[in-house]
Amino acid sequence: MVQYFIDGGAFMWPILISLIFGLGFALERAYSLIMSSIDSDKFFTDVSETISDQGVDAAVELCNETRGPVAEIFHAGLTRTGRGLDEVEKAIQNAGSLEMSFLEKNMIWLNTVITVAPMIGFTGTVVGMIAAFDAIKAANDISPAVVAGGISQALLTTAFGLITAMIIQMFQNFFVSRIDKLILDMEVLVRLPLEEFIVLDQPLLLQIQLNL
Repeated sequence: MVQYFIDGGAFMWPILISLIFGLGFALERAYSLIMSSIDSDKFFTDVSETISDQGVDAAVELCNETRGPVAEIFHAGLTRTGRGLDEVEKAIQNAGSLEMSFLEKNMIWLNTVITVAPMIGFTGTVVGMIAAFDAIKAANDISPAVVAGGISQALLTTAFGLITAMIIQMFQNFFVSRIDKLILDMEVLVRLPLEEFIVLDQPLLLQIQLNL
């Protein structure tokens, strides 16, 4: 493998850099998504029970102690229960937008690596083919050994670029599936009637239906 890398020439280095770059962002996204994942159904039940038994302040503290976008959205709504229905809706919608932006953070760089790595590989192949044909012309020899050797070396950059793109693509597909699940959890839970966990100034529970 090392020999193939050396034989591929100078274009192998930017492809390797893009692979390292992509893996770095993949690890960052993996850590963030793992830290954002919770049992949403259990959390919703815990919040409801905490409000019933200990009040809104205790539920806010529970949200503070729980990681993840769902907890942040609940926290945004609960901390504004004394400001009226409109403020609660606005806070939850704003929190939902911010959390979605956080979940999709740095995904653009994975897309960039997936796109750029094969392009660098193709460019290296074209440059290598030009060099191979120049060598054939200079040697005035079109024997199979000369032709095959130059073409084989030129194609290494394309192979390495495609392998890099496939590796990062697998990470991206996994992250997209996790992000979709987290977004679904947010939408399902936040669309539930907030009468189950939001108490306004009045002693009565107020039913709210959110449309994110």
